[in-house]
Amino acid sequence: MYLRVTKRRNADGTEVRYYQLAENHRDPARGCAVAKVLYNFGRADQLDADQLRRLAASILRVVPEGTAPSADTIASGGGDLRIRDSWPYGGVHVLEQLWKELDIAAVLKDCAKARETRQPFERALFAMVANRALSPYSKLYCWEQWLREEVFLPSGRALELHHLYRAMDFLEEHKAAVEKAVYFKVADLMNADVDLIFYDTTSLHFEIDDEDESPQAKGDRAYPAQRKRGYSKNGRDDAPQIVIGLAVTRDGLPVRSWVFPGNTADVATVEKVKADLRGWRLGRCVFVGDAGMTSEENRRTLALGGGKYILGAKMRAGDEVTKVVLARQGRYHEVKGNLRVKEVIVGDGERRRRYVVCHNPDEATRQQEHRQKLVAQLEVDIATMKADSGGHSKRICALLTSSRYGRYLRETATGKLRIDRAAVAEAERYDGKWVITSNDDTLTAEDLALGYKQLLRVEQCWRQLKSGLRMRPVFHWRPWRIQAHVTISVLALLLERVAEIRGGDTWRNIVALLDSIKVIEYDRGETRIQQTSELRAGIEALLVKLGVPPPPMLHAIGPIPADPAV
Repeated sequence: MYLRVTKRRNADGTEVRYYQLAENHRDPARGCAVAKVLYNFGRADQLDADQLRRLAASILRVVPEGTAPSADTIASGGGDLRIRDSWPYGGVHVLEQLWKELDIAAVLKDCAKARETRQPFERALFAMVANRALSPYSKLYCWEQWLREEVFLPSGRALELHHLYRAMDFLEEHKAAVEKAVYFKVADLMNADVDLIFYDTTSLHFEIDDEDESPQAKGDRAYPAQRKRGYSKNGRDDAPQIVIGLAVTRDGLPVRSWVFPGNTADVATVEKVKADLRGWRLGRCVFVGDAGMTSEENRRTLALGGGKYILGAKMRAGDEVTKVVLARQGRYHEVKGNLRVKEVIVGDGERRRRYVVCHNPDEATRQQEHRQKLVAQLEVDIATMKADSGGHSKRICALLTSSRYGRYLRETATGKLRIDRAAVAEAERYDGKWVITSNDDTLTAEDLALGYKQLLRVEQCWRQLKSGLRMRPVFHWRPWRIQAHVTISVLALLLERVAEIRGGDTWRNIVALLDSIKVIEYDRGETRIQQTSELRAGIEALLVKLGVPPPPMLHAIGPIPADPAV
């Protein structure tokens, strides 16, 4: 029982305080303590202070002198209660509940049972996934520091470092089965729209100098040399890399991931992706990919078995898109304020090809203004530039080879630079435009355009994987460990996306609220207790949105160990 103080802020900014006599009762349904008001004293500024003093004096008359500890004694840790430690618990509690709800724990345990092993692989994998979502660093840091000092996860404290690495090997062996089971559970639980599957690739570089020279084998499976130099999407052509493919739903829920050698072209990954997804028997599924996936062979592969696709079309000078599709006359249809579409059919019969030209007027204006600034800057540079008599100057070479300026320049017979007006005019044809192609006649041009624009979901997933989840740097060198590291990051992304969809907020903001939930360890007399802190305002509503029950009030209660260091 205690004197409770509540506050209310008026419209003019003034604050009013109220006094209440209250006591805490545990609510079995909510699993936490709830304040029960026994008596309202009223507003503090209207209360007779002498009445409170008389009440306090009447209570002290029946309390033996010296039994109440002083404020100094409590602050110094003396008396009957001694606080030992506290750990964040809200984030790991939510992740563990989602982990179980999506049947990830059950699938991993079934795989371990089929393998006839009792190793704590499921706990080790959850620990690594939760660490990736909450405090992403190395596996060594996860085991050595995070599990023991920075989070409350009792089931992870008995893990050894070798459990984490062996669990990664276990996950790689059963990756296909885990992803398939989890996907169908997520599709059912989240009512996910699986008609459209969005696919894209990115590159992930390593801080090493030498490429992998030869393939490696683990058991009866051979892994190709993965860390190779290739086209880097993050500007690190100097470093060996791997290529990662990711398929996601319309809502940004990851479906499946792939790891390819770093010198693999985007178009070369589609056949593998199509074959793996075909084995899942998804029914009507439309594959959506960007222009990097477009090739005649890929279109044939995706169309096998009645498969449907929406692909971005490359716009290169002199090809069918630029010579026929963009040149075709016709009226654009307004889809929304910043999107217009025009359908173009090339050819007849079974060989006909369906294109949709999309135009964004706002983006066209932005690109035109940007180009005008570049050309104006080039004109100033050319006016002040003097070519070296012995050949190109470094400044001329730098401009000609620049991806920013080189496309708008030409070189005269005397080695001088001039603005290529024809190139500028050609670039204006593409302002605000992109072209997509599809073999699905059941979708309108508007549907195709809007469906393709949702490919940005994959880009958002890449940003979340690389920044929030810190998928790199990668400290592994064995190919199966590299692949397991990617899978762990994708599982963490899946849990985050489920929380974001349900909570209606970003994972960063959700975690910031959940960090207020802590587990306190304290000694009372000869007993050691681990107890969840009282939930702050708004936390219970957030947990309801996430579909997660409140954390248990008590976690452990028992005698104080004889060893004072424990």
